[in-house]
Amino acid sequence: MNSKFSTRTIVATGLGAAVFFVLFTYVKVPSPIPETSLQTAYGVSSFFAAIFGPLAGFLIAFIGHALSDFIGYGSPWWSWVIASGVAAMITGFAAGKIAPAVEEGEFSTKELSYFLLWVAVANVAAWLVVAPVLDIVMYAEPVKTVFVQGIAAAAMDAIVSGILGSVLLKAYASTKTGKGTLSRDN
Repeated sequence: MNSKFSTRTIVATGLGAAVFFVLFTYVKVPSPIPETSLQTAYGVSSFFAAIFGPLAGFLIAFIGHALSDFIGYGSPWWSWVIASGVAAMITGFAAGKIAPAVEEGEFSTKELSYFLLWVAVANVAAWLVVAPVLDIVMYAEPVKTVFVQGIAAAAMDAIVSGILGSVLLKAYASTKTGKGTLSRDN
């Protein structure tokens, strides 16, 4: 993974934001907790973040979520838009170890464990700290409500990010050819 924001990363960010937007808007499963649903989009943002890093991850989830809210509700709910970006950004910190292996065609138990650890940390931070605190500060939402929503979102988003993100990473790694795997026929 390059530390610079390359053309490849810019294209991936645009594509990721578009896919996130479509999934976030149309492919979700309602939960019994009001204004909280299982979102397949988080699996996509975690996948892109693990390959392209924290900035790309943040932009993908932030832009995709903001556009979805704007089109669906007329205005973004900024506390959760920011939390979506933060979740993907934190997951993106795993890219330094995961992306090189995946680009070499590897997504072993080591990379999977590392990815799942970052996904768990990301979702706890985003949905149990960032979203509730911003809901309280920005919108004067009731404390109990925002933490109940946060617990549900953290659990659902960690699960979908972990499962779907892992499947996407494994599939992507299988399309890559590792070093030394090609030999010259004589």
